Amino acid sequence: MSKITNTKDITVSSIKVLVHGPAGAGKTRLCATTGGNPLIISAEAGLLSLRGEDIDVWEVKNMQDLQEAYAFLAADQKYDWVCVDSISEIAEVVLSTELNKTKDPRKAYGEMQNIMTGLIRSFRDLPKNVYMSAKQDRVKDDVTGALLFGPSAPGQKIGPALPYFFDEIFALQNWKDEKGEMQRAFQTQRDAQYEAKDRSGSLEFSEEPNLGAIRNKILGNNKPQPKEEDTE
Repeated sequence: MSKITNTKDITVSSIKVLVHGPAGAGKTRLCATTGGNPLIISAEAGLLSLRGEDIDVWEVKNMQDLQEAYAFLAADQKYDWVCVDSISEIAEVVLSTELNKTKDPRKAYGEMQNIMTGLIRSFRDLPKNVYMSAKQDRVKDDVTGALLFGPSAPGQKIGPALPYFFDEIFALQNWKDEKGEMQRAFQTQRDAQYEAKDRSGSLEFSEEPNLGAIRNKILGNNKPQPKEEDTE
């Protein structure tokens, strides 16, 4: 049986998004904008910004928690969104576990990088919409050498590697308008300062920070086109 397909027939039923931003930018709050039924995988110290919302949370304190969360979600049919908040904090959990196993920090960091690579891919590839948040720091681009604000994680390799795992990477921007009111937006394309990309080609440079709206916009533009003979 032929395994050849055609790109015009490609459809997607979920999106995979990484959002980076400084502390207090509102990355956790984005979990309340999915418009679906999310499960938060939380390694953060607090979820105060979600007080008053009705969202289930799986707290992660060690590797066993992570493994159990993945096994649960791989078989789950209730939740249509997985919100990992944050991948940077989860890397800290993994690093702490590895540092407790060895007296050699280099070995611990190397093992953490290997484990995180597998974890990111595993959670990303779940048959659900996936949102991961990350801390933000200046990260050196391996190709151009430019310093950009991008997703960060402990160690020298995980942060710069994170953009390669996702089709959608947004920088969460906060600023005050001329009236002094706080405004927020996703930057969806890279510029001289921020790492970002939109492989769907469906988004404007600046978008409302609403995960449900982003999903609808991307999936609405990824329907297979009718064959030529069907349009007559």
